Amino acid sequence: MITPTGFREYDARWKYPDEINLPGITALGLGLGTQMQNRGIEPVIAVGNDYRDYSLSIKNALILGLMRAGITVKDIGPCLSPMAYFSQFHLDVPAVAMVTASHNPNGWTGVKMGFERPLTHGPDEMGELRDIVLQGRGKPRPGGAYEFVDGVREAYLDDLVGELKMSRKLKVVCATGNGTACAFAPELFERLGVEVVPSHNTLDYTFPHYNPNPEAMEMLHDMSASVKASGADFALGFDGDGDRCGVVDDEGEEIFADKVGVIMARDLSKLYPNSTFVADVKSTGLFASDPELRANGVKADYWKTGHSHMKRRVKEIGALAGFEKSGHYFLAEPVGRGYDCGMRVAVEICKLMDRNPDMSMSDLRKALPVTHSTPTMSPWCADTEKYDVLERLVGKLVAKHEAGEKIAGRAIKEVVTVNGARVILDNGSWGLVRASSNTPNLVVVCESSDSDAEMRAIFADIDAVIRTEPSVGEYDQTI
Repeated sequence: MITPTGFREYDARWKYPDEINLPGITALGLGLGTQMQNRGIEPVIAVGNDYRDYSLSIKNALILGLMRAGITVKDIGPCLSPMAYFSQFHLDVPAVAMVTASHNPNGWTGVKMGFERPLTHGPDEMGELRDIVLQGRGKPRPGGAYEFVDGVREAYLDDLVGELKMSRKLKVVCATGNGTACAFAPELFERLGVEVVPSHNTLDYTFPHYNPNPEAMEMLHDMSASVKASGADFALGFDGDGDRCGVVDDEGEEIFADKVGVIMARDLSKLYPNSTFVADVKSTGLFASDPELRANGVKADYWKTGHSHMKRRVKEIGALAGFEKSGHYFLAEPVGRGYDCGMRVAVEICKLMDRNPDMSMSDLRKALPVTHSTPTMSPWCADTEKYDVLERLVGKLVAKHEAGEKIAGRAIKEVVTVNGARVILDNGSWGLVRASSNTPNLVVVCESSDSDAEMRAIFADIDAVIRTEPSVGEYDQTI
């Protein structure tokens, strides 16, 4: 059993066992192995899994399918998604498959996969894989093999720490939401010489406090409370598979990840002037307008949301880094290897604080031009309907622009449709609606360069257009 909607833009995700069963996962493995063979890729793959209680069963079923396709599987055990990506380099293997539902709640499973490091499957590769699996074109071959590879976790942590010797004493809340990052982040901080304030750092796949997702206000509010109670310098929070990082400053203020990206871009562009940074369409307009970034010769490139889209774009145009509002950061050479790694971001933030010994995290936040932005808000919309709904919404917003209508009382300067519709007003403020690539939702984000009131007015006007579609449901969180 395999529901077709599980093949998404850049990874695979299903509710388990409602939408896929173990024989379905084995068929997925056979299809993935066949895809490798068809493309002439060396038949070796690194495979890992997150800590959810059913992930090991899913991984074993996937491995069965891969081996049937004649693939040699190097099983690296329970891990973070970025540790799986790291293993491609460390073990010098061409392919990776990571069993994880990422930040989705329990009951979800999925696979992140890639054949060309540091890239992961995008829409073309996912479409090809879907057709192989659903059309029964998976081809058994001899030669499949299995090897459990020990020591990758230690090599991953060694690689993250490197030669770093912190000169500044830092006290950091380490928030892992009882997810897989519990087994990595506290030790990483201790090895950096950072004082750890623990926050839900016990492995517990029932997620008794909240689902680990540093884009969710529930987790950010909990991190803020921990900072205020402990007097920490800041808090860093990680999602279920450790490829994202969220930040709360020393005053307990939640800094959305796109603003953290601007702080990091300011710092990195001093070290590497005239750099290009990629930002996803959900991110702040500051990457293009910030005076300090412009003074450092930065070129901003706004691109499609999604970890595969962003990794590919960073590599294609030779950017130093990519930043997503969701908390994925793509730090390329010489800072990182180009894949999204929440642990690497944590290390780089510690380095940034070391390079700015007289500034607190809140000082760095306050040094940015003030903008007013919403969190990422996701109204429900069925997977089978969301892209058609979005196409109609984009048409309605483009029509408003062409008719000279206003949003929040301002003229619409342009509607960027590279990924949904980003409606940009004459003062640089904007509102976005797009389809979520991995859950049955739309995604809405708004930002005002002027005021909180204008930000709310933008949201009200965008939402009024969204509400013309009766199949769109309630928001997961709102302002």
